[in-house]
Order: sequence, then C-alpha cells, then structure tokens
Amino acid sequence: MGKRISAFTDDALGKMDAVALAEAIARGNVSVAEVTEAAIARAEKVNSELNAIVVKTYDDARNYTPAKGGMFYGVPAFVKDTDNIRGYPTQLGTGAFKAKTAKRHSKFVQQFLSTGINNLGKSTMPEFGLICSTENEKWGITRNPWNTDYTTGGSSSGSAALVASGVVPIATANDGAGSIRIPAACCGLVGLKPSRWRLVSMDGSQLMPLQIVYQGVLTRSVRDTAAFYAAAEKFYKNPRLPEMGYVKHPSQQRLRIAFFFNPEKGKLGHQDKDTYRTQLETAKLLETLGHTVEQIPVPIDIDAMSEHYLNYYGFLAYMLSHMGTVTINAKVDHGELEPFTMGLSKQFKANALQIPRSIRLLRKTGRDAEALFEKYDVIMTPVVSHNTPPIGHFSTSLTYEEISRRAIEYASYAGLQNITGAPAISLPLGTSENSMPIGVHFTAPYGLDKRLLELAYELEQAKQWRLVGDVLKGTN
Repeated sequence: MGKRISAFTDDALGKMDAVALAEAIARGNVSVAEVTEAAIARAEKVNSELNAIVVKTYDDARNYTPAKGGMFYGVPAFVKDTDNIRGYPTQLGTGAFKAKTAKRHSKFVQQFLSTGINNLGKSTMPEFGLICSTENEKWGITRNPWNTDYTTGGSSSGSAALVASGVVPIATANDGAGSIRIPAACCGLVGLKPSRWRLVSMDGSQLMPLQIVYQGVLTRSVRDTAAFYAAAEKFYKNPRLPEMGYVKHPSQQRLRIAFFFNPEKGKLGHQDKDTYRTQLETAKLLETLGHTVEQIPVPIDIDAMSEHYLNYYGFLAYMLSHMGTVTINAKVDHGELEPFTMGLSKQFKANALQIPRSIRLLRKTGRDAEALFEKYDVIMTPVVSHNTPPIGHFSTSLTYEEISRRAIEYASYAGLQNITGAPAISLPLGTSENSMPIGVHFTAPYGLDKRLLELAYELEQAKQWRLVGDVLKGTN
C-alpha cells in the first residue's frame, strides 16, 4: 500500500519557495549553513523511500559559497544526472558504462549555479532519459511522494520527487519529449519547457539534425520559475529571442485560447475521465477570467507524428549506445542495456534510410501546428492522456514493443513542442479520483515564454494548488 512522503517540517526551509527562501537568507532570518543542513536532513529523511538521489555532494555544499548577488543566493537544489558537475561522474541513468569523473561543469550547470544556487547532488533518471518513468535495475525505482505506488514520470524523475516532497524548492530538468512537463504533471509542479535556444543547451545537443532537447527547472511556484529565467538571462540571453525579464504578475491582455475535443476511445490522444474533466474545468475557469475559449478538433495526425518521433528517438538511442565513445566519452556494454534502449536502436537500424523523411515530416507537422497561432494566442492540451501510472507500468522487464506502445498512448501530446521549439508549460490544475495531481498544458508561439508565465500567474492566483505537506497537515 503506497503512502505520501513529505519532507516539509518546521526548520529553516519551512514551506518557502526559492524566492521566499532567498529573501529570508538576504534579510538574515536564516543562514546559508542553516538552510543547507535543513535540506540535507530532509533529503536523508525521505530518500530511502523515494530513491531520488544518485550522487550526494553534501560536503561540497557545506563548503561552497554561492556567487553573491545571484537571485537564488544560498538556495539548495539538485541537478539531474544528465549534466556534468566537476569532480563527479555523470551516469545518465544506466549501468551500461562506467562514467569518468567530470573535469568541469557543463555549460548549463554553470548557468544554473550562476543564479546563486547551492547544489546538493544529482537526481535520478531512467536509462539515457528515454522512458517516462525511472524503474531502473541498477539504480532502483524513483517513487512519487504523493503516493509511493506511482511513478514520478520521467525522465526528470528524481528532480520532481525532491521538489514535490519538499527537500528543495528547485531542481534542474530537461525535456526531449516531455521530460520536464510529464514529471511536473505527475508530481503537482510547475514545469516550463522554454523556447528553443532560450537557455544554454545540453552539451553536444546542438549537433542534432533536429534539436529536441531543452534544459529547464522544476519548481512548486510560478514565481520561482519566472525568477529562474530572469536570473538565467544574466548569464546568457539569446539575442534572437524576445527578452523575458522578470515576470512578476499576470497580464491584463485577454487571450484567445483553443483546446481539443477528446478523441474517441482507442485512438491516440484519447483522454481518460479525470484528464478530460480537468480540461473542461480549466476551460470554464479561463472563461470566468475573461479569456475567449474555443474547443476544436485535434489539428494534427498524432499517429503519424508518434511513428516518426519514435524513429528519431531510435536514432538518438543508437548514437548513445553504439557511438558512446563520441557522444558520452565512454564505451557502452550492450549486454547491460535495457530492452527499451536496445529496441529503439534496432528500430533505427531497420529504418535508418527513413530518418531524413521522418525529420522532414516532423518539421511539417510542427508547421501545421504552428498555423493555429494565426487564430489563437495559446493552445491548451493535456500534458499526458491518462492518470499517473502505477510503478510497473513502464517496467524495464517489459518488451520494447509494449513499453513503446504504452509510452505513445500516455505521452502523445508532449512531443510536439519539442519539434516546433515553442514554449510549453505544465500547471497542476487538476486532481484525479485517487488524489493524484493532474497537469494542464499550455503552449504559446515561439519566443513568447513570457505569455505563458503571465497566464500561469493568473491561474495560480485563481486556483491555488496543493503541496504534499498541505495534504499531510494534521495527519502525521
């Protein structure tokens, strides 16, 4: 029987988000040392049940002085194990190779730490980040703090568990087909996938023929996400994108918003009862706030997009598993790879000549979807098609064919913005009948990340979402 896991307690962290915590440190109400020790104590309290940490850097955190003047000076956090941290290995969620000790921080870690963050370690993920749940033979199962019988989503699994449970208020995440937004939806968090090239990219990802991987963060509040992007722009600001600045409140502009009819049962994109109910409830809420909301048919061929996306994912899996000495500076033992990774690689080998066509058709699908913004300001969809799955739904013991079928059925809405480069955000606006969070997904035109944050502020004010600690109040 699963249970809720909360690290929230009456310590130096309390229930503060990252902005409030940074302000408390700046005022001298709490010290960096006190906050660091409180976060470490929380991590040690809950990690045995959540299994969200793969590398601990506690001693470095105790001895590290974050850059003064950063937005999040002294705020504790974790980094997903896709990015190098100097002095530690990056294992990428797999036991198929032995990682070397990193000689330097990745460029994104440099950007993240430039905000004043004090990093406590590295968070768990599935093998190479290819599955939307961490149920890993080598590293174990990462469990959802809302109910430990359920997945946190993926691939930013550990980061989501650590933020949702209250260990830290912010952690890094990245997104190749929903890996920021899916864990946000599963764990009741805010998850923004930014516009392409908004943040410093994952090292090496700029070499992809179609760039689909995006860096980002997971937080419990809209203002933490907004503050992070404002601080990150001080490290790097893309001159080709509109500046985000520090978004602090909703916009007065009323938006034209479209959302989709529910495809019939048996078709990709079909939403279960709780998910579709949340869409309808959110549409009504938006109308009460003065926005114009219209329901329309799904405008793209989800089946074709999923097929070609899987082909492209196979290409990425093949590059990681068969070209490891080039892509990850390590030789991969194929005998230790999980069936899903091997299945993706085999799919690529069988369809290698089709990759240029798949990329071309994915780009066309993206252009077709972007045409909606000629009429609408924001598009609303589910993050995922059905409620958070139980542990075992994406078990590594399943065949490649079964996992890929389940993944496409579950996450058929999330990959489109990875193709187009448009920003997309998951907000925890619903609750399932079994009391698990449900995320609602909003997309804006390329470069207009600010629009999503302004809308997110408005929705957060109109419908305050819960924390794990709120649910547990008075029951422990």
